[in-house]
Amino acid sequence: MEEISEVFDSAEQINLYNEGKKTSYSSVDGNYEVILECWNNTINGALEMPAYGVSLNNLTVQEMQKNLWLEFDFGKRLEHNEMPFEKLLVHVDKGYYGFNLIRYNSAVGYDGRCFYLDLNGKNMDNLYELLIDL
Repeated sequence: MEEISEVFDSAEQINLYNEGKKTSYSSVDGNYEVILECWNNTINGALEMPAYGVSLNNLTVQEMQKNLWLEFDFGKRLEHNEMPFEKLLVHVDKGYYGFNLIRYNSAVGYDGRCFYLDLNGKNMDNLYELLIDL
């Protein structure tokens, strides 16, 4: 795939973690479509940048117990820039103008290099507000 932003429409499920509480939305759920539309509006025009972030599974799982996280589960192995993933996880917060996309692989969890998206002058405020209200 050429652009990482092209992959999200193929997610089988979207998982929302709010203060450690997980809520899952399948592709037939109305909230799935609402989340995906807001997500795509948020990342429209975003620039993929070199990522210096590396995720450590234990620390990422700990951090998912607080704050707001959005995870796209593709139900299969995909690859971008020679880096495989089955899920992509992002910490969502107001005022974020860019973020790491943390890769998940069943063999190692959330260990490994990340992708990075710069929102190119936009922020996550609308996405955050939508997710908090679900």
